[in-house]
Amino acid sequence: MSRDEKRAGAALASIFALRMLGLFLILPVFAIHAQTIPGGDDLTLVGVALGAYGLTQAMFQIPFGMAADTFGRKRVIVIGLLLFAFGSAVAALSTDIWWAIIGRVLQGAGAISAAVTALAADLTREQHRTKVMAMIGSSIGLVFALSLVAAPALYAAIGMAGIFWLTAFLAVAAIGLVTHVVPPAPALPPGPKPRFRDVLFDAQLLRLNFGIFTLHTVQMAMFVVVPGLLLRYGDLPLASHWKVYLPAVLVSFVLMVPAIVVAEKRNKVHAVFVAAIGLLLLTLLAMSFGGKSFVVVAGGLLSFFVAFNILEAMLPSLISRIAPARAKGAALGVYNTTQALGLFLGGAMGGWLSKHFDAGAVFIGGAVMAALWLVAAATMTPVPVRRAATTAPSAHGILETKS
Repeated sequence: MSRDEKRAGAALASIFALRMLGLFLILPVFAIHAQTIPGGDDLTLVGVALGAYGLTQAMFQIPFGMAADTFGRKRVIVIGLLLFAFGSAVAALSTDIWWAIIGRVLQGAGAISAAVTALAADLTREQHRTKVMAMIGSSIGLVFALSLVAAPALYAAIGMAGIFWLTAFLAVAAIGLVTHVVPPAPALPPGPKPRFRDVLFDAQLLRLNFGIFTLHTVQMAMFVVVPGLLLRYGDLPLASHWKVYLPAVLVSFVLMVPAIVVAEKRNKVHAVFVAAIGLLLLTLLAMSFGGKSFVVVAGGLLSFFVAFNILEAMLPSLISRIAPARAKGAALGVYNTTQALGLFLGGAMGGWLSKHFDAGAVFIGGAVMAALWLVAAATMTPVPVRRAATTAPSAHGILETKS
């Protein structure tokens, strides 16, 4: 990777990390805090407050992605971060559950994921793009693990309002990274933009969008039942679950690296991609039949995170390679929208299956979806990697592939 590619990858990963840390920090403590504010005794409203962010993310990913194609990536990212910071301030000043919900809605309206990943694609050559996407994905995993450990201590020290103010500060700090650290974005290529419906219904992109939908549906459904399994079969209290999650996440990052290297350096992108989906399927099947064993659950979490991190890195990279250069933001907006819908459906699916059947049914349901994805991925046309020169790409050097 060139110096500018490393700089772009590190800065964009940091932007994601700063924003996601602020979101993740509230997850372990908000339900407890809600009991101290008016309306917080209604668990439905507490759930709405937590989920409102995902709903507005799903609504605004495509508009923000399309705006990034028209007005430029950095401008849209800054606007999104300002919205996120404003929503954080509203939540920090909230005096009841309804104002907390409004703050979370505004936070989610700053839907910059598509613009950030499109900018990452603009600033990197194809043979290094998955590495940069892996840097971004790894940063999210690391801050999630960090939040599990840090949130209770921060809540005790600065309270919920302090956490929301910290979130606003982190968003403003991320704006500084966008304007002063991220390399200048290349000019958008000239010519007419592809029609949105051509992007939405492209056969190759549909397969990848189904993939990210499946991956996050499975993730959310799993975590409806995994905490209970760790408690029941591992005799591990809730406050100690991070002792399983954190090592699994960190080790999975180490195991992910060789797969990414093989995929990019040996031009085995399609083979590694399909193998990672196969690992996900095998993991879900193993947990469906061995979920009553703490060892199987802990080992399953490790193999799940290995597959998850590989796929999280490869999917946006593949989207950016297939999408037309003038519509990468729109394509990644659709991608991030289906991701958010998967998060929503996964929680509902996991809850319904565990209520009416058992934890094993949750893993079986995920395995069925993973099997369908495996067939779709195995039969898709492999995306060629065009080797670029040693310099970073210009806006005219982006791969444009038709399915």
